[in-house]
Amino acid sequence: MTRPPHRYRPTDPLSVAEAVFKPAPAPEPVRAAKPPGPPAAKELVSLKLDSDLVAHFQEDGPGWQERINAALRKAAGL
Repeated sequence: MTRPPHRYRPTDPLSVAEAVFKPAPAPEPVRAAKPPGPPAAKELVSLKLDSDLVAHFQEDGPGWQERINAALRKAAGL
């Protein structure tokens, strides 16, 4: 007479809870294509600029540092 296959089912609460709350595998992140343009890495530097130059860029409100950066890139031919 053959024996049926041994199928173990955990009956103690700890084993059941561990089986239920087993962490799911993390999905792979979807990476979008990076648009061409200036490099995203920025470096913090300290510059001494004339106050009238800074005032000129600040006249248009927030974003004046980005405008200075764009003017410098244009002057450098980048």
